Amino acid sequence: MRIFTAALATETNTFSPIAIDKRAFEASLHAKPGLHPATPTLCTAPITVGREVCAREGWTLIEGTASWADPAGLVAQATYEELRDEIIGQLQDAMPVDAVVLGLHGAMVAQGYDDPEGDLLSRVRAIVGPDVLVCAELDPHSHLTEKRAEAADFFVYFKEFPHTDFVDRARDLWAIAVRTLKGDVRPAMSVFDCRMIDVFPTSKQPMRGFVDRLSTLEATTEGLLSLSVVHGFMAGDVPEMGTKIVAVTDNRPDLGAALASQLGMELFAMRGTFMVSQVDEATAVSAALAAPRGPVVIADVWDNPGGGTAGDATVILAELMARGAGDVAVGTIWDPIAVQICFAAGEGAVIPLRFGAKSAPFTGSPIDAQVTVRRLVRNAEMKFGDSFAPFGDAAWVHFDGIDVILNSTRAQSFDPSLFSALGIDPTDRKILLIKSTNHFYESFSKIASEIVYCSAGKPYPNRPAETDYRKARRTIWPMVDDPWR
Repeated sequence: MRIFTAALATETNTFSPIAIDKRAFEASLHAKPGLHPATPTLCTAPITVGREVCAREGWTLIEGTASWADPAGLVAQATYEELRDEIIGQLQDAMPVDAVVLGLHGAMVAQGYDDPEGDLLSRVRAIVGPDVLVCAELDPHSHLTEKRAEAADFFVYFKEFPHTDFVDRARDLWAIAVRTLKGDVRPAMSVFDCRMIDVFPTSKQPMRGFVDRLSTLEATTEGLLSLSVVHGFMAGDVPEMGTKIVAVTDNRPDLGAALASQLGMELFAMRGTFMVSQVDEATAVSAALAAPRGPVVIADVWDNPGGGTAGDATVILAELMARGAGDVAVGTIWDPIAVQICFAAGEGAVIPLRFGAKSAPFTGSPIDAQVTVRRLVRNAEMKFGDSFAPFGDAAWVHFDGIDVILNSTRAQSFDPSLFSALGIDPTDRKILLIKSTNHFYESFSKIASEIVYCSAGKPYPNRPAETDYRKARRTIWPMVDDPWR
């Protein structure tokens, strides 16, 4: 067997002012054929798992380019077309192939393209023809369009949010692909539109139980190969935005359609109950200051670079400063200019510095402080499961009992190692201020005395009923109370 694999992924917040060009991919991951590292990034596990599978089976794995950019705004048209055409050219050179196994995100939007993944998959299908297996692993925070469903044989999505299972789901993807290529199964994909958009953290009920039930059904239902929830991505203003259920069966579309419909209506019935409760910045800081011990983690949930925002909001930091809070570590505030100034000054320098709140309105005001540059690190990284997430050149600055990590590559706060990478012991601080919606939970919950979820400012369009969508349909919940009426 000859199998082609590649990855092209980013998550596009169409409301974000931060444009994406090729440099953004190169800053995160741009690996030419065969040069992908041994550890996968979030959307490239099909490549590293494919190496294991094909070595075991004695098959030939032909690797294309793997490109990933951290979430932001629209991808430049020329950048998307260049990266797409690079992969398409590699596939053409690899022909004939028996299968194409891709790593995608599913929420990319480019200038001129509402559905880049659908565009890519359609071009792949046109090259390989109707009989070659085409499949992909995707992030659930994505848009499942009719175009991409028609072009592929099946999809497998991460089940967990936080996405701790992206390698396991890549193994599921490959297991179905191997069985298909050996003639043991014939995948049929069924999709149900839940007519809603919501946020579904699996670290708490009711989504925890729902996802566990999906896994049980997969293990016990004859003819069922995979179940996925496509959460949707409310910051993506595209026509087919919304939550979907995907069922992949062994040539049992009737079974798949029935299961997807049943599960989709159950999910709809629980709408609005999934997200943890959030408080404003004043309440969050009061709770952290009143806590008997630390570290108390304040999660700035909507200034999350993992959702395409800048990660430079200062609303909560300003509240901490106004209340005289000390023993605080902030990780991170994105400000490449401030980082450059710190590197020019050098470690140990005491300088006046303005940082943060440069990217968009409703993110607070820049912080002006006399800071000490404590530590400078080139190409800093933090852990994310078994992988690593870069956050670029970084500077640790200190003032008035507060430590702030400034970074040059946007990244959400995945793991406490973002602090230790700069020499800060996070367990020694009373308060940790981080920027993430839920991906932080798996690792930070292990060291936190408590976690406070804070909704501060308006860096992210988190109220769909109020969001000024121009392309997304307004016939789903919560834009309407009952889309099934």
